[in-house]
Formats: sequence, structure tokens, C-alpha cells
Amino acid sequence: MKSMSEPTQKYSITMPRDIAEAARARSGPSGLSSYVAAAVARQIERDNLNDLIQVAEAEHGPVTEEEIQALRDQLHQAREQQRRNGADAA
Repeated sequence: MKSMSEPTQKYSITMPRDIAEAARARSGPSGLSSYVAAAVARQIERDNLNDLIQVAEAEHGPVTEEEIQALRDQLHQAREQQRRNGADAA
């Protein structure tokens, strides 16, 4: 994510009041502008990932639920192994 020390420009945006107030309440010492910039940066990352997924699926076909579950299982097993290894080291 880009830091606030990079060149910035002031923008005027419109958003629902409840969302703006919730963001202001959560923004902390970094301020609302920084909080909103971080949220927009995360959305751009998600949009870019979705673009990559669309390109990959166009080339290789959609990912099946079975493939997704197999990857989830592998991730779960890896986390479980890490947890066990961490407990063994303690």
C-alpha cells in the first residue's frame, strides 16, 4: 500500500453518513483520509485479483468446488502442522 508521504491530491467524495461516521470512528490517529485511502487500495487489489481470475478461467476453465475444497484441505493441514510444530518447539 502507498504511504501518505507520497504526493496526494484532495478529492471530494460522497458517501452515506453512517458509513462515513463508522469510518471516522475507526480511523484512529491516522485520520479519515488515510483510512479511506487504505480501503480503496484494498478494493483495487481485489479488483485486480478478480481480473486475474477471469483471465485464468478464460484460459483454463473455471475452478471446480472440488478443487477449491482440496486447496482448503491442504491449507488446513499445513496450518495444523504449523500449530503442532509450534507446540513441539515450546
